[in-house]
Amino acid sequence: MVYVVFSTAQNTYTKHANTHVSSLDLGLPGTLPNVNLECVRKSIFVASILNCEIPSTLLFDRKNYYYPDLPKGYQITQSHAPIGVNGHIEVPFKGSTLEVKIHDIHLEEDSARLEHFIDESYIDYNRAGVPLLELVTEPVFHDKKEVLAFLEYIRRVYQYTDISDADMKRGQIRCDVNISLGDGKTLGTKVEIKNVNSFSNIEKVIDIEIERQRKLIEKGQQEEIIQETRRFDEKTNSTIRMRSKVDAIDYKYFVEPNIPKIKISPEWVKEIKESIPELPIDKIKRYQKFGLTEEEIAILTKERAIAEYYDSCVSLGCDAKQASNWICGQILSYLNKTNESITNIPFTPNDLCTILSKIKEGSISNKQAKEMASSILEEGKKLEDLMNQESTQMNDESKIEELVKTVIENSPKEVEAYKNGRTNLFNYFVGYVMKETKGTANPVLTKEIISKYLDK
Repeated sequence: MVYVVFSTAQNTYTKHANTHVSSLDLGLPGTLPNVNLECVRKSIFVASILNCEIPSTLLFDRKNYYYPDLPKGYQITQSHAPIGVNGHIEVPFKGSTLEVKIHDIHLEEDSARLEHFIDESYIDYNRAGVPLLELVTEPVFHDKKEVLAFLEYIRRVYQYTDISDADMKRGQIRCDVNISLGDGKTLGTKVEIKNVNSFSNIEKVIDIEIERQRKLIEKGQQEEIIQETRRFDEKTNSTIRMRSKVDAIDYKYFVEPNIPKIKISPEWVKEIKESIPELPIDKIKRYQKFGLTEEEIAILTKERAIAEYYDSCVSLGCDAKQASNWICGQILSYLNKTNESITNIPFTPNDLCTILSKIKEGSISNKQAKEMASSILEEGKKLEDLMNQESTQMNDESKIEELVKTVIENSPKEVEAYKNGRTNLFNYFVGYVMKETKGTANPVLTKEIISKYLDK
């Protein structure tokens, strides 16, 4: 069972409103918060990935404001001592890397979910109290492509390390976009657009808000750009003012009185840091050494399951480049067609390595290999059974030569046409031999022998 950050309500996704609610999350009298240790561990885990400074003491604060989706009238958060500060992370960008500076990352509880209709609004308290890890970057982005590269990479890190499923459709990862136009030396007034829920909308919001602010500046109305919170309206394709942005002091932060300070052991932090697996950026750098293209690397590292499948193939002795070609080609094509996960397909890394080794030793052709892979993927057949059924590749030069002679003798018109310039008939002779041998003739050897006879 996965619980929320300060209570024992379930933290699982459901479409049924108000079914995972506790008395604490509703702010009922007499309830006291209890810190979820796993939330703290994962917070330190992410702070370590972001190369942040981690405090020696865990401290929570109250952020006081009234809004219908905040039943207690305050939010338990971190202001004075976030779980991580002054960090940085390397992000893959345009074939190189982009370093993003992190201001802080802090652990807090989420609010409930408001849903507005024409005449009424509803509140779903399932989300109230759900652990929310808020990451705040420094103002380091100067291009929307940099923003998207960072967000996509962070989501990939969360998924790789089991921090979260990071599904934007379920609200598991959201973005507040802050836009500030400057003169190259100083930044202008910052405007925040809250809870943008998809990467495509984030891109739209950046373009729309920059254009809105630029027009005001060009008209000499720069003073009308005020510090405020806005929202994105998909129907009108515009940002709409919600409220003025209150300064931090207006939240009346003070230390949460019901949660004592908790010492963070250096040994525990060290143990957490040592548990961090290979991150996507590290995989990218390792795959570059295999001579893979940027496109191949992007495909192989997009999902952890695909990267693990590929790593299994390489560890079994598969040629790194050939394994990549197969995964990015036939296997990915099957996954896209069936919307299946690579973890569920019957074609295992061991199957792929066996097939590649058989191709290398000349036992089967590329065509046979692809047919076997299709039979395993589409029909669930076993590779061992297919190997037993298939004849091994014919590599006997004398036998192939006899067949080629027969083809040449039986095809005088085609031979004459070939010699008169219809060179595309070469495939006719190859196909003839392959048909006679049921596809088992060594294709390279077959072509060499046919060329020798046709060129006489």
